[in-house]
Amino acid sequence: MKRRHLLAASLGSLALPGLARAEGKYPDHPIRFVIPFAPAGPTDIIGRMAAEKMGTLMGQTWVVDNKAGAAGSIGAVDVKNSKPDGYTLLCAPSSTHAINPTAFVKPAYDAVKDFTPIASICVNPLVLVVRPDMPDSVMGLVELMKKNPGKYSYGSSGAGSILHLAAEYFKREVGGMDVEHVPYKGSMPALNDMMSGQIAWMFETFSTTLQLHRSGKARILAYAYSKRASVAPEIPTMNEAGVKGYEAYTFNLILGPAGMAPDVVDTIDKSARKMMQDPKAVKFLEDIAAVPITDTTPDRTAAFIKNEIAKWAPVIKSAGVKIE
Repeated sequence: MKRRHLLAASLGSLALPGLARAEGKYPDHPIRFVIPFAPAGPTDIIGRMAAEKMGTLMGQTWVVDNKAGAAGSIGAVDVKNSKPDGYTLLCAPSSTHAINPTAFVKPAYDAVKDFTPIASICVNPLVLVVRPDMPDSVMGLVELMKKNPGKYSYGSSGAGSILHLAAEYFKREVGGMDVEHVPYKGSMPALNDMMSGQIAWMFETFSTTLQLHRSGKARILAYAYSKRASVAPEIPTMNEAGVKGYEAYTFNLILGPAGMAPDVVDTIDKSARKMMQDPKAVKFLEDIAAVPITDTTPDRTAAFIKNEIAKWAPVIKSAGVKIE
């Protein structure tokens, strides 16, 4: 009997370290950071910067996992279906958490209920860009379009993309224009056709168009954000150019599956806030024409998602965008 008690005690002592490891302080092994687009795009570039910074701050590697497809839905569903233990997170862009919830006929997830909001990284403002022979002001462009119904066309990177919706939002905010939408497979073919005279204007990311603007190959008429860009302060905001309250941008957030423990969310949140106060991280984002969100919190991230869905839903519906 005594030997049995001694054996049980020794087995119990052997089990304790294993139990401690199972309940170790988060994070005790690498975190998978799902980026729902292919490598080398804006979301991937920003996501990889965040993964490197967050890994250093949290003392645990963040492993980037590109899961592209279905306008980001494949990656979003991967995270939604993962265990909510903080070891699988999503670098969420505007497509997955502003557009897809309304644009998809049968959404594969609920952008609010199926995710835990944790942190906001940045927004990437769009610009209204025209070919060189177009008017040099936003209101001048609007006047030309309205005086010539059906004559001109605008381009985008594809039906239902943020570039398409930004143009539809713009048309609505200026009282409507009879101008044809030409969807392309990507923004570069659209830009090339615009510069060669096939289409008149389009919305595009600031970082993609700034050098074209400075070289005279295209002209940026306005910056679709509340404040002027520090790298090009001569370009007016859309509000200053006459379209009151107009803002259009992509964004990048850090989300997890629904049901994450508050202490795990708090750990990630604290590191994210440190990252967004890091001058090197801020400069990295500003250098690629993104606007860092330096006051990030889980609550603000949650409110941001709800506001973006509400903002784009009527635009998507009025444009008749439906993705099967």
